[in-house]
Amino acid sequence: MLRLSLLVILLSHSACSMLLGWVESPGYPSGYLPHASLNWSRCAPKGHTLSIRLIHLDLEDSRDCENDAVKVYSNGNLIYVLCGKREFEELQSTVNPLLVSSPGGCLSLSFHSDYSNTKRHTGFRGFYTVQDFNECEDDPENGCTQFCHNFIGGYHCSCRHGYHLGMDKHTCTVSCSKDLSGLNKGDISSPSWPGSYAENANCQYTLSVEAHLQLELHFSGVFDVEQSPDGQCIDALRIETLSGTLGPFCGDSPPPSPLLTHSHHVKIHFTSDGFGTNNGFSFHFKTRGKVCPAVVTSHSTATPHKPEHHPGQTVTVTCDLGHVVNIQGIQTLSTEYETTCLSTGQWVPYHPCESVNCGYPDIPEDGILQLVGSDNSHTQFEDQIHFYCSSKYYTLDGDDTYTCSASGEWVSSGGDSKLPKCNPVCGMPEKESVSAGRILGGQNAVLGEIPWQLLIKRPSRGGASLINDRWAVTAAHVVEGVEETSLQLYGGLVDGKKTSYAVSDVVVMDSEKIIIHPGYDTSIPPERRTNFDNDIALIRLASRVNLGPKLLPICLPPVNRGMVENEQGTVSGWGITEVRNTFAKSRILKYAHIGVYSLDVCRDTPYSSPNNRMTFTDNMFCAGAEGKDSCQQDSGGPFVLPMLSTGSGPYNLVGIVSWGSRCNERKFKGYYTKVEKYVHWIKETMDKVDKS
Repeated sequence: MLRLSLLVILLSHSACSMLLGWVESPGYPSGYLPHASLNWSRCAPKGHTLSIRLIHLDLEDSRDCENDAVKVYSNGNLIYVLCGKREFEELQSTVNPLLVSSPGGCLSLSFHSDYSNTKRHTGFRGFYTVQDFNECEDDPENGCTQFCHNFIGGYHCSCRHGYHLGMDKHTCTVSCSKDLSGLNKGDISSPSWPGSYAENANCQYTLSVEAHLQLELHFSGVFDVEQSPDGQCIDALRIETLSGTLGPFCGDSPPPSPLLTHSHHVKIHFTSDGFGTNNGFSFHFKTRGKVCPAVVTSHSTATPHKPEHHPGQTVTVTCDLGHVVNIQGIQTLSTEYETTCLSTGQWVPYHPCESVNCGYPDIPEDGILQLVGSDNSHTQFEDQIHFYCSSKYYTLDGDDTYTCSASGEWVSSGGDSKLPKCNPVCGMPEKESVSAGRILGGQNAVLGEIPWQLLIKRPSRGGASLINDRWAVTAAHVVEGVEETSLQLYGGLVDGKKTSYAVSDVVVMDSEKIIIHPGYDTSIPPERRTNFDNDIALIRLASRVNLGPKLLPICLPPVNRGMVENEQGTVSGWGITEVRNTFAKSRILKYAHIGVYSLDVCRDTPYSSPNNRMTFTDNMFCAGAEGKDSCQQDSGGPFVLPMLSTGSGPYNLVGIVSWGSRCNERKFKGYYTKVEKYVHWIKETMDKVDKS
């Protein structure tokens, strides 16, 4: 009797509830055993919800219910975890109201116990029921625009007098569409005019008269169609003609009256939403002979200009700035044409004036120059594009913003139609030099101190300098007689031994082209050479190198910079060094800070043989210091200014190691190709090859 009373109390929350059964823990009420488990699942019919009502709960209590627990899921999503002991009143007030499925959804329950119970717990018990879900009261998304009627398992919508239920069975609307074809005059107004027009209206009126006539519309002075505060049409009147759509019209200002449609076939569309108390519109329609409109096409002017043109009249159409004539889908270079008004009210020929399209800019495929927020749909007159360099090791050369001009070209704010490019940042190592090592027995360079230094190992050992991400420069005699595509250069390293096996830090570069300066005499055998004039060569790499802190280019010097006596610079290489009074090629990259000698000192050249003194020209300079000099196998390497340890970059490649005395003669004077003499040749040559 007590149990029956309890059920009466629990079921009283809904007259439509139906008891389906009980769910309880294994062994209830005697208590569950260790390692007990239960999995239970049920689903509600369509238009119903399923709920679980717990009347008893006594489980082992634990932190986060990690020992024994009841877990309840709705459509697979966890909605409650229970453990410990709960009083009946607490279950009723805080737990049971949450154990409800969505309409037509499913509930599932899982129970498990572990091995650690110190005393026996009775478990849990509850019953599950299904209830009708009242969509009209509990579901704000039921969709009924006027009346909602609930029934067991569902609901339906209905409408007020004068409305009918639309095809979606939710929206109440009015019958306001009419075909008035054949009438030469008449009146059209919004539904319920002059009262407030109907909600959710979707009206269409069709007007059609003889082909040589046009329809004109005369609006009454009262026009009241709902509009948002920012001027957007909430409800709208649209007039669809054979040549286009007029409107939308809304607000309290009627369209111009009379409104010439220039068409013998017109469709009037009026739509409203489910809110508002606006009065709408009314107009009278009649016919008149066709004339051609003053505007032939948008984005143009017609000369002579008249409010309307009669059949037989000819005008000149001139496209607005930034627009050109489109003939049969193809943009022309023309901005005007002549056209004649026909009796049908049409201009023939008719060609639209379209916005000039500059097209997508031709960006290099290297992926370094990038565009911000632009695509092929934003390339018309006055559209803008913005450029940037995708790597911090490049700087943008030119404007970053370009505008599509009336001439169909992308033009910068300064009027330049040449697109910008990304130039490598040169002469700015991220790791500054802190020591003054010597090539002859000096200290070793640290990785990243001289990131432009490249190593050539075959056919003869030498050096080179990276001057951008595709080109290197060296001495002509280093690459003399070398096949163009057979040369390998190594960068991003200081240990010259680490090129013979895979090392992640080392960048291996293959040559694509070797260009020796045309003024360098290649006919002289190396063993008889006394003249190294124009000792410079360019190497184009087979592919663009990825710049980084260990591999960066050196800057070319200003033209006619001049060399200042005693000016201190830095020379580097893997050439011969002195260790304990013996000479051997260096495994580790070394560098020395040396000074520029005077012309008198430089003109005092050594002998290549007892009777042959070496030639000194204006294309050279010499430099050195006591105990410091470049040496054999340093050829082609860089001499840079200012001195590296000053930390005052950018650094310039002012010299290329060319020739000198034998190191063991201890003359400490090396001769260098003066790079400033060749800057024009270097740039012109690279530009010509890159464009070919």
